[in-house]
Amino acid sequence: MRLVLLIGIRLYWFFIPKSKRKCCIFQVSCSQYVYKTTSSKGFCQGIKALIFRYQNCRYGYEIFENAITNKIQLILPNKEIIDENEISTRVVNQYKKELLTIVNHYEKQ
Repeated sequence: MRLVLLIGIRLYWFFIPKSKRKCCIFQVSCSQYVYKTTSSKGFCQGIKALIFRYQNCRYGYEIFENAITNKIQLILPNKEIIDENEISTRVVNQYKKELLTIVNHYEKQ
């Protein structure tokens, strides 16, 4: 079963170009994460990783800057909080750009 899941992920990588894939909110893409988990920990852990990522790599997350740690964090739809080093660079940069736009707007007033 483990081999079936690994082959399925490899087929996904082969047939779906990166430009057509959904952009992941995690630093390590969902397919890479599930592939690595399945390879190292087996089929059951791979399926759990797949379900976790499928349920949480979607809209419904909230990104914010933690006032205590001054680090950017993300609240997943399941209410788990992840740190900046686990968040996609694309998502972090987008948040910083939006924050800068807001700050610039208020400075002009």
